[in-house]
Amino acid sequence: MDNNNRQNSTNINWYPGHMAKTKRLISEKINLVDIVFEVIDARMPYSSKIKDINIYIQNKPKVLIMTKMDLCDEVETNKWIQYYEKNEYKVLPLDLEKGDNIVNKVTHTVENIMKPILLKRKQKGMTERKTRILIVGIPNVGKSTLINRLVGRKVTSVGNRPGVTKSLDWIRINNTMELLDTPGVLWPKLDNELVAYNLAAFTAIKEEILPIERVAIYILKTLVTYYPAIALERYGITEVDLDILPTIDHIAKKRGCLRKGGMIDYDKVYSIIMNDIKSGFIKGITFDKLEQK
Repeated sequence: MDNNNRQNSTNINWYPGHMAKTKRLISEKINLVDIVFEVIDARMPYSSKIKDINIYIQNKPKVLIMTKMDLCDEVETNKWIQYYEKNEYKVLPLDLEKGDNIVNKVTHTVENIMKPILLKRKQKGMTERKTRILIVGIPNVGKSTLINRLVGRKVTSVGNRPGVTKSLDWIRINNTMELLDTPGVLWPKLDNELVAYNLAAFTAIKEEILPIERVAIYILKTLVTYYPAIALERYGITEVDLDILPTIDHIAKKRGCLRKGGMIDYDKVYSIIMNDIKSGFIKGITFDKLEQK
């Protein structure tokens, strides 16, 4: 993200105790693990990446699994895929809702990574065992949905709110792979304002961390700036003035957010905007821009 936005920081502290515990447990169990899956949201490929993850996973082979490809702006997200691949990441983009061959794609990726590792084990006379995969990600990036797709049934709870998974658990995928699932983790302080607002917009942090009206306005401004056709179709707006009230009033009337007597229900307007993102009603958007990095 650009230097101006780094300087204009919000210094938001949101670090539930279980996150510190999770990182400690990851460090303790990492020697049991062969591969690390880091799950990120294709709509915010920078903001959703765990900044200090390498401290905890040491030098384990890592696959960057990019979920929600069905909701992102593929042109922008593909720029990030190329960026990460140039920086020696293995990137696996997935549509978890309608995508085909997810199990095959993941299995093929794991097999390619494990070939030299298994060969070394065989040469040392070591007993064959399942490949152990640690799966990590910030809250609400689709980690539980991915696990359920891999297993073929619901084994973890799924929700469009942060903090669903609470503990580290081993989950059997098949006869050759098992996953160590982890609760969503963040970093102790969100000192980048754009990152903080992106996380809030896509409900990776709890809605009460940032005022909902500020997050909703950030969403509107981002849509108008980068996706004007979506802003026009969804909300009937072509710009967002410094005085936001006329814009909100327009959306309220368009979406029927009125109390008795024709008064504007502003809370309802903000909730609708947030829910449009949370529920995936607005597609084709990627809020992280590579040129802003």
